[in-house]
Amino acid sequence: MEERASIPPGLPRSNPTVSYWQDPPAAVSNQRTSPVLPEDVDFVIVGSGITGSTIAHTLLHGEHPPSVLMLEARTACSGATGRNGGHTKHASYRAFLHNLRAHGEEEAARIARFEYRCMEAVHAFARDHHIDCDSWEGDTVDVIYDLGQWNRATAAVDEMRRVLGNDDPAAKYTFWNAGEASDKFLTTDSYGALSYKAGSLSAYKFVIGVLNRSLEKGLNLQTETPVLKVVKNYATDGWTVETTRGSVKAKKVILATNGYSAHLCPALQGIIVPLRGHMTAQRQGSALPSDGLSTTYSFIYDGGYEYMIQRPRGSTFEGDIMIGGGSTALPEAGLCEFGTTDDTIVEPVVLDYLRNSTARYFGQHWGQDHADGRIRQAWTGIMGYSSDGFPLVGELPGERGLYIAASFQGCGMVLSFLTAKALISMVNQLDDDDLRSFPKTFRITKERLGRKFRGRLHAKVPIDLEVKSQQ
Repeated sequence: MEERASIPPGLPRSNPTVSYWQDPPAAVSNQRTSPVLPEDVDFVIVGSGITGSTIAHTLLHGEHPPSVLMLEARTACSGATGRNGGHTKHASYRAFLHNLRAHGEEEAARIARFEYRCMEAVHAFARDHHIDCDSWEGDTVDVIYDLGQWNRATAAVDEMRRVLGNDDPAAKYTFWNAGEASDKFLTTDSYGALSYKAGSLSAYKFVIGVLNRSLEKGLNLQTETPVLKVVKNYATDGWTVETTRGSVKAKKVILATNGYSAHLCPALQGIIVPLRGHMTAQRQGSALPSDGLSTTYSFIYDGGYEYMIQRPRGSTFEGDIMIGGGSTALPEAGLCEFGTTDDTIVEPVVLDYLRNSTARYFGQHWGQDHADGRIRQAWTGIMGYSSDGFPLVGELPGERGLYIAASFQGCGMVLSFLTAKALISMVNQLDDDDLRSFPKTFRITKERLGRKFRGRLHAKVPIDLEVKSQQ
C-alpha cells in the first residue's frame, strides 16, 4: 500500500471512458467564458465537480460577490462527480463504531447528522432551484451476505440510537430478516437487510445546473485548462496559478481536486490517494418489476460491497440498473486500483464481475437479459481517499490563502455540498450554522498530514465483532 500511495497522480488523462451521465455532454461542457484567461482575480477554484461548483455558487450568491475563475483540466464536471453511481446515500452506520471509539459520542453524532443533512440538502437545492437532474427520494436497502457484517450493522445501529436518540432521522433504520429480505427486496441467500432513507439523481445534471446559475452571476469557467502549478506570490501575499494557457494571479486559491490533489500540493502525496472505481449501466432483466424497484441497493459482503440504483420513471433509459464496485474481484482485493488515475480504460475482470452481479444478486427475479444485451455502458472514475478516512477541508497548514476541500472517500454526494458551504465560512471567517455543524475531524491539520495511508477504511469488520461472528 505504501508503494501504491507514493505514485504521483499527475493530471487527469485525456480521452477518458465515456460516462453514461455525460452522454450527450451539456452545452457548457467546453465552456470558455472569456477567450483568454484574466490577469488577476479574487478566487481561483480548481475543479468543476460538485465541490467546486458549490463553492463557486456560494461565493457568487453572497452579498458582495468576488471575481471567481474556475479552471478545469478536461470538460465541465468530467471527474468523479460526473462518473459516479447516482446514489445519495448516507450509510453512516458503516463507520459509526469506529468514529465513536476514535472521536467520542459528540463527534460521531455530528458526522452522522452532517451526512444525513447533506443528502437532504442536495435534493432540496435541486427542487428549490428547478434543476432537472432526475432527483428521486425514497428508501435504500443494504443486503448483507456476511455474518460479521451483520453483527456490525446491528451493533452500530444500536449505538446510533443510543447516542442520537430513536427519533433522530439519522438513526432511523429498519431491519429485515433473511426471509423478509428475500420477499421484499427480491434477493437471495442473505443474512438479512436494513433499510433507511436515501435517494438518487444525475450528479452531472445537478452540477451543470449549479454551474449555469453561477455563470449567470459572473463565474468565469475555463475548461480544457489544466493547472500545472500553484506558486506563492510573496509580493502580493497571493498566489500565481500556472496553466497550459498562461498564468493568473489570485488572492485565494481553492483546490476542489479530490484524488488529484497531490499534483498541485505535493505535501498531500500519500495523504490523499486516488482510487479508481468502475461503473456499469445495465438494461434490466425481464423478471424485475415492470414498474421499477422500490428502493436503491447496496450488496455488502466481507471486505467489500456493490452499490446500485435504478433509473426512475420518466428519465432517459428509465429502468436501467446502475451498478458499480467490483474491485475485490481483482488480485489482492483490488490493491492495484489505489494510486491509479487511468480512467481511459475498464478492467475486463471487473467488468465481467459487474456484468454477472445483477443476475447473481437477484437470482430468479432477474429473468432473461434484454435483447440488446445486459451492458449498455461501462466506464471508470477516480475517487480520493485519505489516510484517516475523512475529507480534508480548510486552509492548508502554513499556506495562507490556499484552501482545499477534497478526499470524500467515494461518498461525495453526501459530503461535498455542505462541506463546500462550510469551507466558504472558513474563508470568510464566519462562525455560522454551516461551520458549527461541520465535523471537526474533517478540518485539515498538520497532525492529520502526518498519518500513514492504510487503504479504504470501514470495509472490514472490527476484530471484536469478527470474533463474535465465529462463536
